[in-house]
Amino acid sequence: MRLFGLIGYPLTQSFSKKYFTEKFLKESIIDAVYELFEIENIGLLNSVLNNKNLCGFNVTIPYKKEVIPFLSSIDSEAEAIGACNCIKIIDGKLKGFNTDASAFERSLLPLLKLHHKNALILGTGGASNAVSFVLKKLGIDYKFVSRTEKPDSYTYEQLNRNIIEDNTLIINTTPLGSFPKVENAPQLPYEYLTPIHYLYDLVYNPPVTLFLQKGWERGAAIKNGYEMLVGQAELSWQIWNTDSY
Repeated sequence: MRLFGLIGYPLTQSFSKKYFTEKFLKESIIDAVYELFEIENIGLLNSVLNNKNLCGFNVTIPYKKEVIPFLSSIDSEAEAIGACNCIKIIDGKLKGFNTDASAFERSLLPLLKLHHKNALILGTGGASNAVSFVLKKLGIDYKFVSRTEKPDSYTYEQLNRNIIEDNTLIINTTPLGSFPKVENAPQLPYEYLTPIHYLYDLVYNPPVTLFLQKGWERGAAIKNGYEMLVGQAELSWQIWNTDSY
């Protein structure tokens, strides 16, 4: 039986196991299972790798950057992004990929307009690397927003009317607002949002986070991360089952 899975911490809200389990049933894939490997620190990855049936795994918060030293090789796009969310095991060696970027780009484009020329990326974790990679590819200028002061980025306290009005694309890459703490949202001056804004939240549960709700109330276009998650999962499955990768 081929084993696939997900490493991260915590994993109380795993999309991947439910998705792949349903996929295997629907497509009559009887030689594969998908499990969760909740590890409190990246050093515990070695205990996961001891399973000889493990063929590949996904990586989520907070290990998309920390997993890179464990790799024997890395795909050029994942290397450029500096974060890895998909690992393929070939003859006991780990090769890293990033499926977040392609999946994010495909899901972002349908609501993207010409006036979305400047963006704010909320958060600086591994997912934010994939988002910034895509925005650069699309020619969209961006700045990160972080809780602490960092070079060439804003803190949440620095956000004002001019910054919000100038950046009509705002992407939340943090877990703020995800179930069960649905009452949380990034600390933005939401009153300055307008109908030309586009708010994208990588969170998918709940479908409309408080961040998205506040945008919708101001007339902004909104989108959650479900389509991106489906896209990255399918790309991972393709990588695990295609010899050319």
